[in-house]
Amino acid sequence: MSRREELATNLEAVKARIKNPDVTLIVVTKTYPVSDVQILHELGVRDFGENRNEEGLEKSVAIDGRWHYQGEIQSRKLRDIATWADVVHSLDSASHISKLANAASKTLDIFLQLSLDGDPARGGAVESELPALADIALASANLHLAGLMCVPPVAADPRTAFTEIAAIHRRFISNYPEAKSLSAGMSGDFEIAIDCGATHIRVGSSILGSRTVR
Repeated sequence: MSRREELATNLEAVKARIKNPDVTLIVVTKTYPVSDVQILHELGVRDFGENRNEEGLEKSVAIDGRWHYQGEIQSRKLRDIATWADVVHSLDSASHISKLANAASKTLDIFLQLSLDGDPARGGAVESELPALADIALASANLHLAGLMCVPPVAADPRTAFTEIAAIHRRFISNYPEAKSLSAGMSGDFEIAIDCGATHIRVGSSILGSRTVR
């Protein structure tokens, strides 16, 4: 089987599992070559996710699409990220939001990263911290507050976690109604995430295969 056939088969299998046509599938291409991204583009994929600024810079120049940055944010790389990303999923601090707003020369969609357990090593803001971050984003002409993003703790039961995430999102949009999107769910749990209300899912290995550690 050729690489194109493999990617086409995997992509269709994932799409068949997405029962809601309004869900945005973001294909996470981190560590995979530009040639894979090109094939996916030819197969109709337009939303691509990257966790590393350097890869995003390289691939976004080569392949047209809507590029999503979803990795850990480092202040010194925000200016670069603002040049190639269309969407940033992992904002969890006031300083990063302000710096991204100042660096952006176009309107960027942003998601605030929610933390369920408050573990600083995993990133994210707890629910009580979200309004202050949202207000900073809304004050910027260059940022559009799209919604919340969350990666549940590894040990958490997926359905319990995504149910809690969805409840927090509902409370959040009662005060920030424009933030309608919920970025949650990856290869191993995206069906549960969609069932609980996710509007954006980030899928890599189910489409591209087992990732080589880099």
